[in-house]
Amino acid sequence: MKRVTKAVLPVAGFGTRVLPATKTVPKEMLTIVDRPALQYVVDEAIEAGIEHFVFVTARGKSAIVDYFDSAYELEDTLLRKGKKDIYDRLKAKQPVEGTMSFVRQQQARGLGHAVWCARDIIGDEPFAVLLPDVLIQSEQSCLAQMMDVYNQVGGNIIAVDPVPEDKVSSYGVIKPKSGEDFRSEKIIAMDGMVEKPPVAEAPSNLKITGRYILQPELMGLLKDQAAGAGGEIQLTDAMARLMETQDFHAFAYEGQDYDCGSKLGYFEAVMAYARTHADIGEGARALIRQSAELA
Repeated sequence: MKRVTKAVLPVAGFGTRVLPATKTVPKEMLTIVDRPALQYVVDEAIEAGIEHFVFVTARGKSAIVDYFDSAYELEDTLLRKGKKDIYDRLKAKQPVEGTMSFVRQQQARGLGHAVWCARDIIGDEPFAVLLPDVLIQSEQSCLAQMMDVYNQVGGNIIAVDPVPEDKVSSYGVIKPKSGEDFRSEKIIAMDGMVEKPPVAEAPSNLKITGRYILQPELMGLLKDQAAGAGGEIQLTDAMARLMETQDFHAFAYEGQDYDCGSKLGYFEAVMAYARTHADIGEGARALIRQSAELA
C-alpha cells in the first residue's frame, strides 16, 4: 500500500454563489479572519503528511499562484521597519520550492475533469482531493484522520458527515453495503453514492463532505468518463465505476464543516474561526455575544 503524499486542489471555479466578491478575487482567496480560506485547507493537508500540492487553476486565478510565492518587496519592507515577528509568520506559511504545481483547466467541464487535469503529476500514486471551498474545523485535521483510516483499510476513503434525515435531499449521500451500521460505525464499507435523494428513499444520512483519498486507477476512468449531471464530467460517476473493482469506505470524521462557497456558510466560517483565533478570540466572542443581545 503506497503512502499518500500528493493532493489535488481544484481551484478553477467561478464562485458564482458569492458574487460580486469573486468577480476579481478568487473565492479560495476570500479571507477567513487573517488568511485566505485556501490556506486553512493547505494547512490541513500538511498536517496529514501531504508533500506535494497540485492546484488546478483557470484564467483569473493568478492571485493563488502569487500568494504561495515569495514577496520580496513586502518582506524587505517588513525587515527594514523592524517587523520581524510579522515577517517570520509570513515566511512560515511559504511553501518549500518545488512542492506546488499549477495546471490549467481550460474549460469548465466539472470536478471530474478538473481532477483529471492533474493526471501527469499524480502518476501511479494514490492521492487526496480537497475541495477548497469547504473548511473543516477539528482538533486533528480531517485529512489526517482519513490518513489514519487509510492506513487501516487501504483502498478509497470518502469523508462523510451526518445531517438531519429530513435534509438529505439537499446533499450527495453514501449508500452503505448491506448490513453496515452507518448510525454507529465510524468506518463504513460503501456500495454506492446517491445525489440528492428523496427523503423516503435515502440510503443513509451521511453527506459527502469534500475530502477524498483515491487510487490512481480513477484517472484512467476519468479519461473516458461521459458527461453526467449538468453536462459536466462528475467525479462521483467515475468513483462509482471504480467501486465495481475496488473497496470504498466512508469515514465519519470528527469536526465541523463550513461551506465557504455560499454567503451564509462563509459568514459562519468567519465567526467560527474568529472565536478560536489565538489573538482575537476573546474579543470576537464578546462581539458575537453583544450582537446576539442586540438582536
